[in-house]
Amino acid sequence: MIFCKKAIIWDLDNTLYRLTPEYADILDGVMAKVLVEDFGIDMTYDQAKSLVKESFKKYRDGGVLFYKEYGIDEIDFYHAYHNSVPVDYIEPYEGLPEKLQNLNIPQYIFTNSTRKLAEKILHKIGLYDLFKDRIYSVEDFDNLKKNETPNVYYWLCEKIGIDAKDCIFVDDSYSNLKYPKQIGMTTVRLYYNNNSSKDLPYIDAAYNGIDNFIDAFVEETKKCPAATSCAG
Repeated sequence: MIFCKKAIIWDLDNTLYRLTPEYADILDGVMAKVLVEDFGIDMTYDQAKSLVKESFKKYRDGGVLFYKEYGIDEIDFYHAYHNSVPVDYIEPYEGLPEKLQNLNIPQYIFTNSTRKLAEKILHKIGLYDLFKDRIYSVEDFDNLKKNETPNVYYWLCEKIGIDAKDCIFVDDSYSNLKYPKQIGMTTVRLYYNNNSSKDLPYIDAAYNGIDNFIDAFVEETKKCPAATSCAG
C-alpha cells in the first residue's frame, strides 16, 4: 500500500497537462527568439532553434549549450524565457479538475517554471483554485532546477510541514525523481509512450498518463488503514 500517504506533490509541465511535440517545438522557438532578440546571440533564429534542440537532446535542457559556449547568464535566461512562454496552446485534460478535487489528500505543485508562469498555466488548465495556496517553484528556494540537489525537496517538505516519507512525488521526468526518493518520498513517474525508466531503482511506480495513476491511487487507498488515512 505505497499510496497510504499524507500528500501528493505534482510536477506541472507534462504532468498536469500534456506537453505535446507541437507545443515543445513552439517552446524551442520561444527560447531561440529570446536568445537572439534579448541576449543578442550572433546567429539566425533557425540556427538558435537548432542549437536549442541539440542542447536538449544532450543535456535535457535547451539552454545549457548557450551557458557553456556563449556565456549566457543562466539566471537571467531563466527569467527571460519563462516570461515569454505562451500558454494559449496548452490543452487542459478533460475532467481533471474534478478528478483531483475528489482525491482525499492534500495536493501541492512543485515546478521548474517560475511562480508567475505556473499560475498562468494553472489558470489555463482550470486548476488554479485547487492549488492557489499550494504552488511552489524552484525559484522559491533559490534554485533553477529540481534535479541538481536534494535540498530543494527538504526545503519543500519543511515549507508544507509534511515529512518526506508521507509524500508522493509525481513527475514525468525520471531525472526529477532521484532526489525525492533519496530523502524518502514515494516516487511516481508518468510516461506517454514507452516506460523508458522501468529499471530505475528510485522510481516506485510508473503509469501511462495521469488518468491511470489516479485510478490506481483511488483503488490502492481504499485499502489504507484508518490510522494512516490519506486524508492526513
